[in-house]
Amino acid sequence: MTEFTLSDLDRIIGVRAASDDAMSYTRKLMDKGVPKIAQKVGEEAVEAAIAAVRGDRSELTGEAADLLYHLLVLLRASDIALDDVMAELARRTAQTGLEEKASRPAG
Repeated sequence: MTEFTLSDLDRIIGVRAASDDAMSYTRKLMDKGVPKIAQKVGEEAVEAAIAAVRGDRSELTGEAADLLYHLLVLLRASDIALDDVMAELARRTAQTGLEEKASRPAG
């Protein structure tokens, strides 16, 4: 079985977001704009958190998939590349959390 990655999902979202397919959920979300997509991200995050608290692994798996999908749609609608997010994660994980926190400006 070939591994399915977030990059694969991001590529699929890109194709569907650019399509004129009236039956595409991704296209419909893009047409509704960032506020609606952001609302969906929030809803899915809450649903994932509730599933986690309940200890429902199957429900959490499904909600996590929904959350990742909607987050990638939001990034695309906001013109932020997944590669930019991954680069930020790489930068942050290149040092320990305490080192990263200490390097922030005081404020």
